[in-house]
Amino acid sequence: MRRAACLLLLFAGSCNALGRSGDSDFPPADRPVSDIISSQFSDEETRDKRNEAETVMDMAEIEPGMTVADIGAGNGYYTIRLAPRVGETGRVLAQDVIAETRDRLAERVTRERLDNVSVRLGEFADPKLPADSFDRIFMVHMYHEIESPYEFLWNMRPALRDDGRVVVVDADRPTNRHGTPPDLLNCEFEAVGYRRVVFREMPGIGGYFAMFVRAGPRPDPGDIEPCGQD
Repeated sequence: MRRAACLLLLFAGSCNALGRSGDSDFPPADRPVSDIISSQFSDEETRDKRNEAETVMDMAEIEPGMTVADIGAGNGYYTIRLAPRVGETGRVLAQDVIAETRDRLAERVTRERLDNVSVRLGEFADPKLPADSFDRIFMVHMYHEIESPYEFLWNMRPALRDDGRVVVVDADRPTNRHGTPPDLLNCEFEAVGYRRVVFREMPGIGGYFAMFVRAGPRPDPGDIEPCGQD
């Protein structure tokens, strides 16, 4: 099983990793960051009782044939539910920055025979996604754990297809309390060349739902103006 799981660590097709500039080129985040304390937000049974995944996938307009990235996939709650939603003609790339978590997820994907799912390791400031590849990029209950949001979002931006969207689910509370205030989220995304197109309060899934598209040119790292948090 270990060998089979390792084969899933390669994304199908050509995957040229996005280049990243040195850390000093990007402004630091003017806010605290939450520690990664668990590979899952909540237990899957509880989340399914709230109909979380189905609600989010409906709002994100996930359809058969789409290619979706699940960033900070953890134990794979969204990954294994996205797989049947995109179907045999679609693809799911699950990414995590913790090698042990990545390996456990790869084994789960193999065990559940999800042939349209690949698993790979990302970096804290770079999700390592192939360019021009994704219809949707999911970031669920993990944005507040990103220490270098401007660099991360800058590196992620080219991975979206022309009509692609980034889906964010998070709680409306300070970033050191495992949430992200919506205004701060919007400001950080806009600073790197995204525009918010959907925002809905979703108390049933533990916070809010937001979607972003690329807007205008990607700024040079030195031109990014950081946002503050009250």
